[in-house]
Amino acid sequence: MVTTGQLPPASRTDLSRPGTEADQHRLTTVALRELVPEPGWLRPVLLDAELLILVTGGHGTAELDFRALPCRPGTLLRARAGQVLRCLGPHLDATVVRWDAETLRGLDVDPDTVPAYRQLAGEDEDAVISEVTQLAVDADRHAGVPAAGSLLRHQLAVLLLRLALLPTVEERSVPRPEAETFARLCREVERGYQHTRRVEDYAMQLGCSVRTLTRACLAVTGRSAKQIIDERVALQASRLLAATDEPIARIGRRLGFPEPTNFGRFFTRELGVSPGAFRANRERPIPIRVVRPRPPADSPAAPGRA
Repeated sequence: MVTTGQLPPASRTDLSRPGTEADQHRLTTVALRELVPEPGWLRPVLLDAELLILVTGGHGTAELDFRALPCRPGTLLRARAGQVLRCLGPHLDATVVRWDAETLRGLDVDPDTVPAYRQLAGEDEDAVISEVTQLAVDADRHAGVPAAGSLLRHQLAVLLLRLALLPTVEERSVPRPEAETFARLCREVERGYQHTRRVEDYAMQLGCSVRTLTRACLAVTGRSAKQIIDERVALQASRLLAATDEPIARIGRRLGFPEPTNFGRFFTRELGVSPGAFRANRERPIPIRVVRPRPPADSPAAPGRA
């Protein structure tokens, strides 16, 4: 076991090699700088894997889905595939654990119970640093060993369970029926936001009334069901505008706007700037108005998490 409270310099370790269990369960440890193709994080990166990021040195800011999060040693970030990330700050270093959707299949752990942001301290920080370090060391030491994939999967599960059990800021009390309805709506929106923004369509899918959906959303977030749906569409548009070079009209079509003018009006209403202006400013830290990250679709308690 490595010494608690100390992390060695992170190095890339990839276990998805022929003949190992990681062929189906890809899990890697990398340094923060390896997440971006060019130095400087000139613009956000669209993530294609699940991440845990443990800051080990320096001070700066992480922009996760356009939300600015202060970072210093002991900061832990949980980022999901499909989100956009940019880290800013001189000499900001971190160890990154990266895995795909199949890595934890069959294990009794839900990575979405881990908050997106946490500043660790004391014994909790020591324990998490120790486990992340051990995972990185084992990944390097046992690379190519058939049993290594299973070992790392279980180490990751233990780490996520530990993080889920850490004390959290007290969340607003929400009646269980409203929380469950909101969670169901979030799941449906994730599946359907590219095809419809009508609350009526989601109410029909869920077998409830528009009033029920709106009441649930107001109880959990303080915003209406229509606002929740439109925010999810605007968030996806923002991700694609900031992290890709896909033409604006094509992004609009992907999100259900056949006419570019309609997409432009929608985006400007939601964010206060046009799609073109948003893209032109994507190399600047955090736009003036930002889209709030949506809670995990299967986590009713998510709105209270930082």
